[in-house]
Amino acid sequence: MSITQDNMIQRTSKEHVLKILNKNHNNWNILDIGCNIAPVEYAQTVADIQDFSNFYKEKNKKFILIQNKILPFKDNEFDFVYASHVIEHVDDVSFFINELKRISTQGYIELPSLLEDNLVLSANSTEDHKWIFKFDDVEKVLLVEKKKELIEPFITHGVLFETLRKNFRSSLVLELLWENEINYEFRNFTVEAKKSYFYSIIKKYFSHFIRRNKIVSLLILVMLILLILYF
Repeated sequence: MSITQDNMIQRTSKEHVLKILNKNHNNWNILDIGCNIAPVEYAQTVADIQDFSNFYKEKNKKFILIQNKILPFKDNEFDFVYASHVIEHVDDVSFFINELKRISTQGYIELPSLLEDNLVLSANSTEDHKWIFKFDDVEKVLLVEKKKELIEPFITHGVLFETLRKNFRSSLVLELLWENEINYEFRNFTVEAKKSYFYSIIKKYFSHFIRRNKIVSLLILVMLILLILYF
């Protein structure tokens, strides 16, 4: 069964991938790598660098602890590998991608877009992420660049998961399906620009808000006059 049009990496949607897995999970050996405690439901095997073995004892899934760069699996052991928000954390992107291709011939890769990676304020994003990504839809290649902060992060994980990803997922997440090959390239694709800081964003927002709300503007003017008169 071919899951891509050209036997390479291409854009997809998580919903489409879940349909593929739902249709084939009884016949496929599926791995979720970097699963944490929220694996894709169709994976029979789950793996992470953190030890979640106790958590998975009663989950009807086989947990494997990853302790080295070389993944503890045989060549072509899996029919499908699900890797959601993993590659941005690894030190050696090339090695990890080659390992994915070694243990399977197809899979799903999910990554934060450049926009999401710059918005979210958390140690996970600002400290643990080592790479940023962009997908070239013409050449069908995943572009990889060293982590770079273009905007001072100011959105919490709570806001991201509760609101932003639900409404703006296509802008915040790269969803990629691959078969036989994962085309990637290290390239400096970002444009040098003055970094935007949180206080300047808030300042511009309130300036815009005040201009659009005449009553608020009037109240602020009255308050300023009273402050001048009494202080």
